[in-house]
Amino acid sequence: MIAFCRDCLAPAASSGRCARCGSPRIVRADPALHIAHVDCDAFYASVEKRDRPELDDKPLIIGGGVKRGVVSTACYIARTFGVRSAMPMARALKLCPNAVVLPPDMTKYSTVSRQIRVLMGELTPLVEPLSIDEAFLDLAGCEAALGMAVAPALARFAQRIEREIGVTVSIGLSYCKFLAKFASDLDKPRGFSVIAQNEAVALLAPLSVGRLWGVGEVARLRLERLGFRVIGDLQKIDEAQALARLGEDGRRLWRLSRGIDARKVSSERESKSVSAETTFVEDISDRAELEAVLLVLCEKLARRLKQGELAAGGVTLKLRLPDFKLRTRARSLAPTQLAPRLFEAARGLLAMQPAGQRYRLIGIGTTDLRPASEADAADLVEGDRAREKAREKAIDALREKFGRGSVVRGLAFRGKPRT
Repeated sequence: MIAFCRDCLAPAASSGRCARCGSPRIVRADPALHIAHVDCDAFYASVEKRDRPELDDKPLIIGGGVKRGVVSTACYIARTFGVRSAMPMARALKLCPNAVVLPPDMTKYSTVSRQIRVLMGELTPLVEPLSIDEAFLDLAGCEAALGMAVAPALARFAQRIEREIGVTVSIGLSYCKFLAKFASDLDKPRGFSVIAQNEAVALLAPLSVGRLWGVGEVARLRLERLGFRVIGDLQKIDEAQALARLGEDGRRLWRLSRGIDARKVSSERESKSVSAETTFVEDISDRAELEAVLLVLCEKLARRLKQGELAAGGVTLKLRLPDFKLRTRARSLAPTQLAPRLFEAARGLLAMQPAGQRYRLIGIGTTDLRPASEADAADLVEGDRAREKAREKAIDALREKFGRGSVVRGLAFRGKPRT
């Protein structure tokens, strides 16, 4: 076990303050730990405050319009009033009426994200981005190149981001991806938390099953109905029982409950999903209008897949209700880049929803991304898809030459989508 000061990086006693600089921020870490999760603190808001010092002591919300918009990010001052990401903007402003609201500037945030990614690459070649503001790093075997152990190298990295880029990050360090990500959220902002393998089971046991990776609100309620309220309830059964009671996902949840996560940090494919969505000015219930919008979104999705040289092995339909509750449905399909095939699957998912239900948002996303080389291959059931691929290619060529509105599929004329 090593102990060091996060502020001056000097070796330190395992408790108390740093003998060199007096800082209380002492980190203890097993030198064998090498999986890190780096998460920017209130990223969009932090970038804006960096560029507008006059906002430094003010509550800041980044998001859309007051009537229909939602909160993208709230600074930590705004969070003390109860403002949270994905909250309706109208509600956020009731909680924090003095907040400054700014629209997101994705071009600027992407630039900052790339700058941080460059610094990550100087630590290790194994960087796996999860989103614009977070990534996994595997630093196994990098100690000699870094000139120090993994933990102090990460602390130095956090200092460098703060000094050179002007935003802060929180870091989680552990032996697997699940616990590294879990740790990065324990001490925000400017956090640095470490979870060793012998600590995992006891640490997780009293926590809600909702803290497990991939368990959202619906899944949490389902687990609680089945008698799994805290993670320790999953730890009490064996793997076979978890599989029998919870299905195939039971094995994954049981393993996570015990801190077992064999997934590797991979830098091979940055894109984890591709999606497109739209929020309506007025809620829509008409199925023809919804399908017309969905087709346009599927065409946008297909275009992004082709640009990214990717294929979708599944789709997820996203629907937000007037009360802001989110409904998602997913379906697997043969890997494809073709808009009609994406739409066929998404339309089927939409058809399964209650008739007459009103929605404020509709979106379509991909799952199980594959290389483009796997897209739309011939199969025994549907035969060669060359004609369909050729038709799609011709449509793309016309749109490239004459504009995206030059070719419109027939279904897109149905209804009058109010987007």
